[in-house]
Amino acid sequence: MAEFSLEPALDLALAAAREAGEIALRHFRSGVAVETKTDRSPVTAADREAEACLRRRIEERFPDHAVLGEEFGATREGAPSRWLLDPIDGTASFIRGSPLWGVMIAFEHEAEPLLGVLHFPALGETVWASRGGGAWWNGKRASVSKVAQLEAATLLYTDPRGFTLAGREQAFEKIRQATRFERTWGDCYGHALVATGRAEIMLDPILNEWDAAALLPILEEAGGSFTDWNGVPSTRGGSGVSTNAGLAESVRKLLKG
Repeated sequence: MAEFSLEPALDLALAAAREAGEIALRHFRSGVAVETKTDRSPVTAADREAEACLRRRIEERFPDHAVLGEEFGATREGAPSRWLLDPIDGTASFIRGSPLWGVMIAFEHEAEPLLGVLHFPALGETVWASRGGGAWWNGKRASVSKVAQLEAATLLYTDPRGFTLAGREQAFEKIRQATRFERTWGDCYGHALVATGRAEIMLDPILNEWDAAALLPILEEAGGSFTDWNGVPSTRGGSGVSTNAGLAESVRKLLKG
């Protein structure tokens, strides 16, 4: 990537995430109207306004880059540099007044995820990483936990019904039985908890590309692993598994078995 430095992209991503988060916060716990999209997922004016803000900032700074966002789709498809946006990951939490939602921004070049930002406005937390630059959590280095036994691990997920919809309930049950604790601190916050050492495993049986792109560089730079359900380090596999390093292989075996 000699022709493109990651530093300007990371600076933009961090600033834009905070600005979009401020927009979303203005709607948070305000009784904002909720619509249902064709995939039956909820959406609000906060989602759309936050994504529009992110797109404006990218267009101003990098007008030749492609963008893929949850609310407004793809632009400049085929460009070597691309941004992936989820303005509010965890809209279901957002509309119920729970603070466990976040702004997700990722940047990739030639299909390689190079940086990710997870910003949680209602919690005052930001987790980010760039290739070779390490992972960070509110300005301090972030790293996964050193737990190396499944029987001591904390398992996270969003909604158990998702495993049934994806036909993965048997593997999910194996993981549940093998781990010590389980909590439904889900969506992107669950992956952030793994990256910062506060949990060991986060499972997403169904995941869109804009939900996954920021996670791979963050987990890897934090010393952990992000793969699809088949154990492939990919943001395009339609699923996501975040683990610390000590449990990555054990989790993969259980998911495949």
